[in-house]
Amino acid sequence: MKVDLSAFSAPCSCGRTHPISLKECRIARGALNDLPEVIDNLGKFERIGMICDDNTWAAAAHRVPGLVALFSQAKLDPAHLHANERAVAAAKAQLNPDCDLLIAVGAGTVHDITRFIAHEWGVPFVSVPTAPSVDGFVSTIAAMTWGGCKKSFPSTPPVAVVADSDVLAVSPQRLIAAGVGDLLGKYTALLDWKVTNLLNGEYICDHVVKMEEDAVDEVRACLPEIAAGDADAIERLMYGLILSGLAMQGVGNSRPASGSEHHMSHLWEMQILNGELDAYHGEQVAVGTVLLCDYYRKLLNIDDPRAHLSGYTGIDEEMLCRRFPGCSDGILEENRPDPLSAIDVNVLCDKFDEVKAMVAKLPSAEEVIDYMKTCGGVYSLAQIGVDPALLPDTLELAPYVRARLTLLRIMKLLKV
Repeated sequence: MKVDLSAFSAPCSCGRTHPISLKECRIARGALNDLPEVIDNLGKFERIGMICDDNTWAAAAHRVPGLVALFSQAKLDPAHLHANERAVAAAKAQLNPDCDLLIAVGAGTVHDITRFIAHEWGVPFVSVPTAPSVDGFVSTIAAMTWGGCKKSFPSTPPVAVVADSDVLAVSPQRLIAAGVGDLLGKYTALLDWKVTNLLNGEYICDHVVKMEEDAVDEVRACLPEIAAGDADAIERLMYGLILSGLAMQGVGNSRPASGSEHHMSHLWEMQILNGELDAYHGEQVAVGTVLLCDYYRKLLNIDDPRAHLSGYTGIDEEMLCRRFPGCSDGILEENRPDPLSAIDVNVLCDKFDEVKAMVAKLPSAEEVIDYMKTCGGVYSLAQIGVDPALLPDTLELAPYVRARLTLLRIMKLLKV
């Protein structure tokens, strides 16, 4: 499948254009054989660096024909590999610092490390996913845990993606299910975006929303085939994930694909409530999506929102400093000014029935659990190593992780 990227260069019905950096995207069986051609199409490169880990080297990197001799290789230890300053230092130590092109061979963590280094060194990079595990392969942001705090760094997106379906189809089932979880997170991410647009007029692109929703529906329809390792179905999952990433590029931020479910994931990764998790990003997003599909539906029980106003008076900065030890400066920066200051409670009350109508279209938590069970994925706090007793703290603190309005943050205005 050679992905048609021309739609992103055309004027959009929202009145904006959606520029992307990706010049070529191939998702097909045997696509690794096309990698030399793809690189030749991009330009002349003499010092290629490849970042992978021991597992992705065995799965794909050593099979890249005709190029291995040109590589300086950074093979990282997959045990407890995280996108952080230690992994970045380990990769840079193994690479030729004069690289003029980087290739990321791996899943989400390897890509975050590569895009961070590519940005720092000012060089392009090519994405070679080895598992359909996240939608961040073409992201312009590196989600890193830096100094113990979860941060998003502006980074270099890939100029090309080469995804070999034969490699993707035999990737660990857990990673495939994590990709499904990341894609299902669009249910709540898109709801957050729609509600914010309704209440304060934040820009939204209906075309991008429809594109994301169609991708989720297509993947949901073939979950049994994905679970069975069907290469064509896994291609569709990979396509949906790439499309989600391109939506973020085209809009210029992560709004089309990241909402409160991602903020929960970031909160757990900060380890202020829990210890270090042995859980993939998409697994955490799946759990967050389940929790939100349940929590958001509590709004359907409210008939008169004015009778449920909480009397919210603003952010308690002392509480933030206490609850986010070691990260308080960054958290305070994310919450100044208070994103909720953009919401008029009178508008919220006047448009509450419209909010409820949007929430009613969410799948139930039980439906999302069934989707995750079908593909062999996780769906509960306990399964990702978070004590279920931490749910109230998660719901309270997750909105503060990013300076973004979400329905979860807006619900602070109400007694639910």
